[in-house]
Formats: sequence, structure tokens, C-alpha cells
Amino acid sequence: MDTLGVIEVLVRVLWIAGAVCFVLGLVRMNSPATARNGNLLSAGGMAVAIGATVVLILARQALGDGFSAVGWIIIVLGVALGGGLGLYTARSVKMTAMPQLVSLFNAVGGGAAALIAIEDYLNLAGANAAVPLSTNVFIVLDIIIGSITFTGSLIASGKLQGMIPGKPIMVPGGQLVTLALAAVTVIAAVILFVTGTPNVALMLVILAAALIFGVTMTLPIGGADMPVVISLLNSFTGTAVAMAGFVIDNPVLIIAGALVGASGAILTKLMADAMNRSVINIMIGGFGGGEGTVGAVAGAGGSVRDVSVDDAAIQLAYAERVIVVPGYGLAVAQAQHGVRELAELLEARGVDVKYAIHPVAGRMPGHMNVLLAEANVPYPQLKEMDDINPEFPRADVALVIGANDVTNPAARRPGSPVSGMPILDVDHAKNVIVMKRSMGRGYAGIDNELYTLPQTGMLFRDAKEGLSELVAAVKAL
Repeated sequence: MDTLGVIEVLVRVLWIAGAVCFVLGLVRMNSPATARNGNLLSAGGMAVAIGATVVLILARQALGDGFSAVGWIIIVLGVALGGGLGLYTARSVKMTAMPQLVSLFNAVGGGAAALIAIEDYLNLAGANAAVPLSTNVFIVLDIIIGSITFTGSLIASGKLQGMIPGKPIMVPGGQLVTLALAAVTVIAAVILFVTGTPNVALMLVILAAALIFGVTMTLPIGGADMPVVISLLNSFTGTAVAMAGFVIDNPVLIIAGALVGASGAILTKLMADAMNRSVINIMIGGFGGGEGTVGAVAGAGGSVRDVSVDDAAIQLAYAERVIVVPGYGLAVAQAQHGVRELAELLEARGVDVKYAIHPVAGRMPGHMNVLLAEANVPYPQLKEMDDINPEFPRADVALVIGANDVTNPAARRPGSPVSGMPILDVDHAKNVIVMKRSMGRGYAGIDNELYTLPQTGMLFRDAKEGLSELVAAVKAL
């Protein structure tokens, strides 16, 4: 074996070592105590894979089979600009905007994977060589999945950022358009598979149809369902990257893409189950009307009881056990520091404070945990739904901050849009204080029966403003 052959073998071994780091890092992310190290381990694995690739490129360059000076300039600039922009955005983004950033990363990953396939196909077309079916399949799938992910993720990020209205935007003849795009894509792909002859025009048709499909698929989905869509698109990104790995015969891309694709698919399923809905229902139902829809409370036919800041402060300050239920409203208001300050004041008075975290609290699974951890809330106080639900009957006060459907008792009754959805048993607490800006409905578009229960008091405030007032009132007691 010549020197280059030895280097190639060593590089492949290092690629596999990097991939092993990805797997071990993902395992360590299963626990908050080891998640940071898991992230660093995965990043280290990627650094090893990139370093090994650079060594291989330099070895080939020494034998006259490498990049031109222009190619090296493009690579260096690409690494510098991409790495610098990634570092800046990761350090500067607020935790409440993390889902938008994840969605943008999905778009970049899917777009990059699609470009790899496009470049490889153009090279084959330029050589006028027949394209083997095995290569053709991976190239076409990479282009389709990567392009859908690119435009779909941009729309999802725009909805979460408020640049695009969060409500479902129905495309005229939307389902017919989507079906037509799918049919065009399938027919064009079949032609490429059967003929095996490079056809740039058909490839461009597939590319255009997939890009438009990503838009028409995502626009009709409401902003409240975007977390599930982002998770699904994250799975698409991983799948596209794996396809790109097959296209260029790179095991690191195949393994990393498969891990992202599988974990994203599992997460999407878990999120859909947490809302008692199927992924198909979310994708084609145009459901999830966004926030701020206002309607009268129906529920059990009761009336809403307002509570003042002072009354709420007294209930909290003289309670023995308080359970805080943070939701989407707390995340949007960036009120995590206010709730921590309130909890510390209550704990100083001897109150036992815990936090009830629903699987879809905030905007993504784990988002609320990270948001509260950023405010230095002790992680042991954060309790998952199954662990905290038995404690609600012993709680003197449940303080609900911006959570809606995940606390609706209607989920226990058949015939409701949220029937069967796992909820936090807030209504079992002795007293309930709900902090909301208005009587706006949640993603399901129905009234929350919790609000009309006799033990519930409504404190109509923005989460950040309301918590600030509660802190001041408790201090004054």
C-alpha cells in the first residue's frame, strides 16, 4: 500500500472515531448533568473529522490531485464566514429565540446537503456518463429532502420570529398545488431513474418543485404548531445530510445524518403525542391558529374571577406548597428571571416551590428547562409532568404563567379538540392563580375550563410585568 493509501485508511479510522463521538455525545445529552459534556464531545468528534479531511486533502494536493488556489480561498472564506457567523449567533441569540435559530440551522443544513447533490449531478452531466441507479436515487432524494427543508425551515423561522403571520396562511388551491408538486417530483424522479441519463432540465424541475413544496407545506400551519414542524424539518435535515454522505461516499455524513434524522423523527413523534395529535394531522390540517385569538369562556358555564396583585401575593406568601406552571407566555415575555426572583422570596419565607414542566411547554421540548436554567433556577426543582401531577392535590397554590391548553381539564372529557391530550393536573390544586394578558385561547382554539373553576383567580398581566408586581407585593408583606 502506498503512502496515500495508508493516509486514506487512517483518515477513515478517524472519521469513524468522530462518528463514535457523535453517538456518545448524543447519549450524554440524555441528562442535564452531562448534556454540556455531551455537546462538547460531539463537537470534538466533528473537529476530528474535519481535521482528518483536511489532512487527506493536503495529501492528495501533494500528489497533484487537489484544489486550485481559488478553491482553497473559497474553502477558507467559507469556514471563516460560516464558523464566525455560527459562533456569533449562538452566543448572542436569546433563549426565547432559540427555536428560530434552530430552524435557520435546519435551512442551512438542508440547503448545503442539496447543493452537494446538485454539484455532483452537474459533474456527471458534464461528463456525459450514465448515472447508476444507486447514485441517482441518493442524488434525487438529497435534492428533494434538502430543498423542502431549506424553504420550509425559512418559513417556520419567519413565523416564529414574527416576520410572517403566525396564523395559518392558506395557499389558493393549496392541497391541489401540493399534490401537483408531489406528482411532478415523483414523475421526474422516475424518468431519471429509468433512463439513467443525466438530464439537467429534469433535475431543475425537481429542485423547483421541492423548493415550492417546502413553502406550500409550511405556510398553512399555525405558529403554535411550529415547534413540531421544526422538529420534523430537523429530521429532514439529518436525512438529507445522510443522503449527501452516500452521494460523496463519506461515512461521517452518513452516520451524523442518520443520528439527526432518527432523533428528530423520535422527538417529532413525542411532541405530537404530547398534544394528542398525529404528525399528519399537524402537517395537513392547517391547525394551530396562532396566539391571541379571543373568545368567551364556555367550559362549565361559570364566570371568571379576577384577583388583584395583593391578593395573589398574600396567597403565595402564606402558602406551604406552591407549584409554578410556566408556559409559552412566560417564554415570550422573557420572564424567567422574574419567576426565579419570586420563587426565592417565597422560599425565604419557608414556602416549598416546585416547577411543573409539560413536555411541550415553551416552544420546543426542553426549551423551558433551558430557559429556567439560564435564570439559575435549581434544576432539581423542575419536575416533569408525570412526577409533578401527583403533587397538585397537596399544593396550596398553583401559579400558572402563560400556559393554556396544557392545563385545560377538557382534555379528560371526550368530544373536545384536546381530548386525550396529557395535561398538568392544575385544577387539583387547592387554589389556582392564572397570569395571562387576556382570555386568549391556545393552539386548539377552545376556551380553557380551568379559568371558570371556583378556586381559580385570573391575574391579567403580561408575565414579566405581573411577576415584577408580585415580587414587589411579597416584599411589602
